[in-house]
Amino acid sequence: MQRQRPRVDRRPALSGDPAPASSGSVPKRSGTSSYEPLTPPFSPPIRGASRAYDRTVLTLRKIALATAAPLALATAGIAHPHGLSRSTAADWIQLHVVLLPVFPLLTIGLLVPLWHRPRRDPAGAATVLAWVGAFVYATFYTGLDAVAGIAAGTAVEHTAGTESLGPVKHPLYDMGEALGQVGAYALIGAVLATAVALFPRHGARVVPGTVVLLAAGWSFTDSHIFWPRGVWTMLAFALGFALLVWGTDRTAPAGRPASPSPLRV
Repeated sequence: MQRQRPRVDRRPALSGDPAPASSGSVPKRSGTSSYEPLTPPFSPPIRGASRAYDRTVLTLRKIALATAAPLALATAGIAHPHGLSRSTAADWIQLHVVLLPVFPLLTIGLLVPLWHRPRRDPAGAATVLAWVGAFVYATFYTGLDAVAGIAAGTAVEHTAGTESLGPVKHPLYDMGEALGQVGAYALIGAVLATAVALFPRHGARVVPGTVVLLAAGWSFTDSHIFWPRGVWTMLAFALGFALLVWGTDRTAPAGRPASPSPLRV
């Protein structure tokens, strides 16, 4: 008994006819694809957005580092005694002992945006001058804190009750003020040198912070941290440092920090 072969349609296919389905295949529906890709529930993060987020976090860390010292000094200024007498001598001494390592840290606000090796050009020379000015400030203003703060307070505390305090504390005040003036003007010079070092790369973005820091530095020459002007001076330093760090970090190329930083992990 012979098997019958299946009849094959040899007619030419028309353009509107559907294609014959092969064995085991699923016929396609008109107007739809044979499969639909699965969409993952969580899309991977965009590389550019991730880098922008990392840069923002790094900038905020730098700002926190640069503003920590002036904010601490402003807080201490609120509790600073307005005058040195036998009744305030103990508090006067203790406060200045605590602040002895804090006053030099004010220069961190300048060192953070200058955190790179200076080049052999005018900007590099200005960077070195800024470092020198910061060192001179830290040295001489610490002398003010030690002489007019710790030494004067100790002398007054141990002065006899019948003895006048003026001849005891005023010579120490004068010496401490002279040291503090050198330190304060050195800080102003460091601010100017920092602006010169950063301007070629960051342009006008360094101007707002520099202006605020110069005003704060000028007030610092005779305000110390006494309430109210000294406290406002420290807050102005914090604002100026924040503006300077923000301005220098915002001009970095995309995906790369403005300068190497100890905060990058």
